[in-house]
Amino acid sequence: MEPENETKAEQTQEQEQVVNPWEVSAKGKIDYDKLIDKFGCQRLDQFFVDRVFRLTGRTPHIFLRRNVFFAHRDFNEILDAYERGEKFYLYTGRGPSSEALHLGHLVPFMFTKYLQEAFKVPLVIQLTDDEKCMWKNLTVEESKRLARENAKDIIACGFDISRTFIFSDFDYVGGAFYENMVKVAKCVTYNKVVGIFGFTGEDHIGKISFPPVQAVPSFPSSFPHLFPGQDKLRCLIPCAIDQDPYFRMTRDVAPRLGYNKPALIESLFFPALQGETGKMSASDANSAIYVTDSKNEIKNKVNRYAFSGGQDSIEKHRQLGANLEVDIPFKYLSFFLEDDDELEHIRKEYGSGRMLTGEIKKRLIDVLTDIVEKHREARANVTDEMVDAFMAVRPLPNMFN
Repeated sequence: MEPENETKAEQTQEQEQVVNPWEVSAKGKIDYDKLIDKFGCQRLDQFFVDRVFRLTGRTPHIFLRRNVFFAHRDFNEILDAYERGEKFYLYTGRGPSSEALHLGHLVPFMFTKYLQEAFKVPLVIQLTDDEKCMWKNLTVEESKRLARENAKDIIACGFDISRTFIFSDFDYVGGAFYENMVKVAKCVTYNKVVGIFGFTGEDHIGKISFPPVQAVPSFPSSFPHLFPGQDKLRCLIPCAIDQDPYFRMTRDVAPRLGYNKPALIESLFFPALQGETGKMSASDANSAIYVTDSKNEIKNKVNRYAFSGGQDSIEKHRQLGANLEVDIPFKYLSFFLEDDDELEHIRKEYGSGRMLTGEIKKRLIDVLTDIVEKHREARANVTDEMVDAFMAVRPLPNMFN
C-alpha cells in the first residue's frame, strides 16, 4: 500500500506544479529542487562560479553569483574543453509572441551577452516565429513581424555583430538545417515525444513536429556558413529551465547522429509582480515591467502591484521585519542590483524591520527605471538595416578572436 500512496502523493505534487515550454504554474512557489530531480539536471554551485572567474579573468555575472542561473547539464565539460584550448558556441532563442519584451525575457539575453564577451565565442539566436504561429494562433505574417520587432530588443542588449547570427525559422529553415531536423525526427518516436512534452490527441501535428526545429541549432552543421567542417564543436545553451524538455530530447539523439550533446546552463523564472508562482503573463500587462514602460508606469506598477513581504503596520514591521522569501521588490533587486554590498545591506535592514516597504520599493523603481531607459535608448538606435545585418547569412570571420 505504501508505494501506491507515495505515487499518489507524487502525482498530486506533479499536478500542483506544471513546468514545460508552454506552461509554468504552481500552487505556491516553484520547487526548483523537485524540478532538478524530475529533469535530471545538476545544481550549479560555487565551484563553477569560481572556475568561470579563473578561466575568463572576468568578475562573474550577478546571475551566476546569485544563483539566478542555478542548474546545468555538462557545463563542466564545456569548461574542461575551454581550458584545453577548445572553443564552443552559444545558442539561445526567443519565441516572438508579443510586441515588446518584459524584464524576464531580457534575463537570458543579458547573461548570454556576458558569456559571449567573457569567453569570446560566437552566438546563434533562434527566433521561433513558426512555433508562436502554431501555439498562439498568430498568422504567419504577424509572427514574422513580431520576430523582427523582438530582434530589435535583442540587438539593443549589446551583442557583438561580428560574433552573432540571429535567424527566424520562417526565413532560415532549409538546407543543412532541415536535413538535421529530419535526422532528429527519425530518432524520436511518437510515444517518446508525447512522454516528454505531454502532447494529446487534440494537438495538431504542427506541434508534434516542432521539437526538432528547436533541437538542431545545437548541432554546428546546421550552420554551414558559420562552422564548416566543425561538426564536433560544442554548444552551450543558456535558457530558462522550462526549455529543458527540448534539450533532454536533443541530448538523447545527438550521439546517435555523431554530434556532442549540447550543454545547458539554466535559470530560475523571473517572478511576476504579484508573487512567485511562476512566470509572468504576457496577457496581464500589470504582472511585469516591460522595456516600453515609462518611468511613471514603472513607479505605478511597483507601488501598486509588487507583492510585499513587509508587515501590515509600521509598528509590526519594525518588530518582525520583512519576509524576504516572498518579497518581490527584494527578489527583483537580487536580479538587477549590481552592488553586492548594497544588496546585503538591504537584506539586513529590510529583513530586520529597520527599512520600510516604501523605501525598498523606491530603490527598486530607481534600478528598474535605469535599466529600462538605457534599453529604450539603445533600441531607438537599432535600425531595420541593423536587423538585416544581424540576420544576414554570412561567415563571422572574427568569431573566436
